[in-house]
Amino acid sequence: MEYIFNVEETAKEVIQWIKDWFAANGNEQTKAVIGISGGKDSSVVAKLLCEALGKERVVGVMMPNGVQKDISDSQKLCEILGIQTFTINIQDAYKGLTQEISSKLPESDFSYSVYNTNTPARLRMTTLYGISAIIGNSMVANTCNLSEDVMGYSTFYGDSAGSFSPICKLTTEEVVAIGDFLGLPESLTHKAPSDGMCGKTDEDNLGWTYHEVNEVVRKNIKGEHYEKIVQRWKRNKFKIEIIQLPCYQPDLPFYLEF
Repeated sequence: MEYIFNVEETAKEVIQWIKDWFAANGNEQTKAVIGISGGKDSSVVAKLLCEALGKERVVGVMMPNGVQKDISDSQKLCEILGIQTFTINIQDAYKGLTQEISSKLPESDFSYSVYNTNTPARLRMTTLYGISAIIGNSMVANTCNLSEDVMGYSTFYGDSAGSFSPICKLTTEEVVAIGDFLGLPESLTHKAPSDGMCGKTDEDNLGWTYHEVNEVVRKNIKGEHYEKIVQRWKRNKFKIEIIQLPCYQPDLPFYLEF
């Protein structure tokens, strides 16, 4: 199957998919609750939601863990879209949980590196569902993309969760293209993805680019890091196999095997 990506057609299809999904699973008042990180994925999904549902039915939630240096990007997006927003700082919840756990499992005896990276993401998803429950008649958006899912760069039952997923079958480059097509600022759509914790980008940590991942996924091009990309996919694909969210399915090739 030849890879041809039509950004205009895909954007229209995703918007229609969102409309149809909400019509089938809600009503004309059902809202979408979305975490706004200031990166390309949440920015593009938020814009798609506004196009599909109208800005009055989109609720953006900013969730810093203490001080978030780039929170102005999140604020900028919310102002551009004109959506209702809440800022919920998860720092006290994170510290309280960490203190309680570390009192039983001392940090001197155990490694907290994975905990420190993944727990904020899970607390953020808890926050989104908490707000959705309080608002009522609302659905939580998943903002993962295909490239990051393939590399395991989504937290199991953290940002990998949600009620519906508009872009989880689209690569990073396809998501960026949609953001550009929809007129979002390049400072948001072309922002380098990172976990916001270690000071490095995802690509710095991986040792290769998402472009190379996308070339494997869509075109089966076997570049310098092909074997490492496949090995990493095999280690992480269980997340996708277990968490099967309702999602937009593009008619595009996928050259990795489950």
